[in-house]
Amino acid sequence: MTASLEKLSGLPCGAECDRPAGPPGFLSAYPGYRSTALLDQLRATEYSYLDAGGHVYLDYTGAGLPAQAQLTAHAERVRGGCFGNPHSENPTSAASTELIERARSAVLAHFNAPPQEYAAIFTANATGACRLIGEAYPFGPRTRLVLTQDNHNSVNGIREFARSRGALTRYVPFCSAELRVDDDAIGQALARRGPGPLGAAWRVARSAAAPRRRGLLAYPAQSNFSGVQHPLRWIELAHERGYDVLLDAAAYVPSNRLDLSVVKPDFVPVSWYKVFGYPTGVGCLIARRDALGRLRRPWFAGGSVSIASVQGDWHTPAPHEARFEDGTLSFLQIPDLASGLSWVSGIGLDLIHQRVMCLTGWLLSRLAALRHGNGQPMARIYGPASSRDRGGTIAFNLLDPGGRIIDERAVARDTAAAGISIRTGCFCNPGAGEGAFNLTKADWRKAAPGRARTMDQYLDLLGLPSGGALRASVGLASNVEDLERFLAFVEMTYRDRLTDTTGLTPRLAC
Repeated sequence: MTASLEKLSGLPCGAECDRPAGPPGFLSAYPGYRSTALLDQLRATEYSYLDAGGHVYLDYTGAGLPAQAQLTAHAERVRGGCFGNPHSENPTSAASTELIERARSAVLAHFNAPPQEYAAIFTANATGACRLIGEAYPFGPRTRLVLTQDNHNSVNGIREFARSRGALTRYVPFCSAELRVDDDAIGQALARRGPGPLGAAWRVARSAAAPRRRGLLAYPAQSNFSGVQHPLRWIELAHERGYDVLLDAAAYVPSNRLDLSVVKPDFVPVSWYKVFGYPTGVGCLIARRDALGRLRRPWFAGGSVSIASVQGDWHTPAPHEARFEDGTLSFLQIPDLASGLSWVSGIGLDLIHQRVMCLTGWLLSRLAALRHGNGQPMARIYGPASSRDRGGTIAFNLLDPGGRIIDERAVARDTAAAGISIRTGCFCNPGAGEGAFNLTKADWRKAAPGRARTMDQYLDLLGLPSGGALRASVGLASNVEDLERFLAFVEMTYRDRLTDTTGLTPRLAC
């Protein structure tokens, strides 16, 4: 695949470079876009299925897209060899094991993670990595779980493990309409307990106990809702306060460099299909080895033990990464990580980042400028209105001429009919949604469990005009024509019009 990239980068531009230079004002506002021309060549070759199928794909936060070269490499590898279950020493097992370990090394190299300090544990996805941490972290009455209000539900769910073991859970709220969290609020949430009976009891218990971490701070490097990029400096602050750190990197790493020799979170969940589209069903927990030593797994499975006895009623965990890898690994898919990472590395993360930020800035400004004939805005953006400290994910709602939110289900229906892939709903991030729609605890008390039977009834109790937002996100294979086609669709479909909402299916969940 590296050869494919070298061949492309050495060729003069073809028809894809004869396209118009973008809409008026685009290149003058984002001159750096010119330097990403390689991605236009790849769009015309490796990702040609997009234009062939008439797709406008704006859901890269949901999933990346695979290059044809990745799929070819997988097929050639599987056709050209014989691979068996890696839990053995026979030739086919050894062949699988070799490729799995090669992929493990490639993952650590991609993040510049020193192998003596970090381990790469294969999971089904980032959610599986979060569950592994939640079920095994040593929560207890003397530990705390601190989360930002902005978190994916796969991270929010860790609170159930923490609470079941008596740990205190605390959320750090947003500090601004941009859906950011303040440094001082993080510092206060991580502060040691103050004077008073509870604080004294805490200090006595701490002094009597064996040395241990005070708890876990969990937050996303980039919001999957708003695109906000939260400060990586919180990692060192948390360590100074005695906390481990879970940095959810699933939305961040597809177009941003994460150097684990510089910043050192303890746990980093990743889903690889979000980075390069294929394979699905393979994720990672990249974790510091000393932090893994603090985890206590509540069960064992095939592959994660060295020995287990039925009559003796005991077991010995497997060493190193295998202790956390249950059952048979996805041995025909995990090797594809090495080729996917080689593909991204060959393109260059900095080049991908440059294009994503050019397109994000343009889409933000164009959405903000959309107007109905009466001067009313056509869009309401949630989160930062500029590209400062944010990624390529934009959450918004469309508005009718009277300023009312257009039902997200109608937009989902209309965009699908036009061949446009965006995301609608809550995006598995309830905290960010509550912040975007200014919901309070008092609002939620009105909608206490049991008072409503359906999602739509909950929305009525909360007084919400919509079941969520719209989300457009750009990535490696995006171009400005995608954005212009989407924006033209929005103007043609919704400008100076009231949207027909008859026949929309009931909302089932959020």
